[in-house]
Formats: sequence, structure tokens, C-alpha cells
Amino acid sequence: LFAFSAQNWKRPKSEVNALMELLKHYLLKERDKLIENSTRLNAIGRLEELPKAVSDVLRETIEMTKHGSDMTLTLALSYGGREEIVDAVKKILAGGKVSPESVDPSTISQFLYTADMPEPDLLIRTSGEMRLSNFMLWQSAYAEIYVTRTLWPNFRRRHLVKAILNYQSRE
Repeated sequence: LFAFSAQNWKRPKSEVNALMELLKHYLLKERDKLIENSTRLNAIGRLEELPKAVSDVLRETIEMTKHGSDMTLTLALSYGGREEIVDAVKKILAGGKVSPESVDPSTISQFLYTADMPEPDLLIRTSGEMRLSNFMLWQSAYAEIYVTRTLWPNFRRRHLVKAILNYQSRE
């Protein structure tokens, strides 16, 4: 879930603070439900940019749900696809062990935030927008894209089922 983009930091401070409080509120509110449903929480992005209070609650929630085995829910926080690729290249260069000739798509994939995750088969784009909005640019290269006019806050189980049925009907 693309929860907070790297570009969102440019919004008014009061709006950013409200979004951070909302994130912290929902992490605390949904913890027990995640554990009850055996769902492991994961987060990707420039997590070090999150306020300490939010970062602490996020870290605690990830720790409390680490044994969830039925599903993994990954939140993209302070995330941008371009930023992710830049960070991957920086890690490759900082390691000093990879020669330019040996860099290939597999090398870059190993240094992405999502290195331990499978690439998405389906990307669901809410609000009717016909763009990726800097979300998982590398990983979505071969993903099927489903666009719905439903706004993210209104996206419910029935919308997910519709997207999956649409995906299943594709060749």
C-alpha cells in the first residue's frame, strides 16, 4: 500500500503532521487485528525520515506482527520509486564490490527496498488516475494494471474482488 510518498513531505507542515498522526493512530488501532489475522506488517521507503514517535510505533508493530504467516502487508512510507532506484545505486556504489560490467537488472533488484519481496502481478490504481505516481517503477515493469475511479479511502473488499476478477480474466 502506497501510504505516504517522498513528495508528501513538501505539503504544508500541518497536513504532514496530521497524516503522521493518522498513521500512528491506525498502526496502534489495527495492531491486534493484524496479529489476530496472522498478518505480518512490513514497511519500505526512507523510513529514517519519519518522525521518531511514528517510527517507534511502526517498529513496535512490525516486531509484534513478525510471526504472522498468512499474509504480509507492506506499507510504502516516505517512498518514491525514483528515490528507491537512486538509493539502490548508492548502495551498490558504496559496497565497492560490484564492477560496472557486472551490473544487470538482477543486481539492481537485490538492492531495492523490496529485495526480499516478489514483484507485483497486479497493480491497482485508485481515483481513476492513469499514472503510476512514482510507485514501484522498477518492480511494476511487467505488472498488470487495474484502474478504478474509486478513491483510496473508499476502496473496500468488493473493489478488491472486482479487480482480482478482472485480472483473472486477462490472457
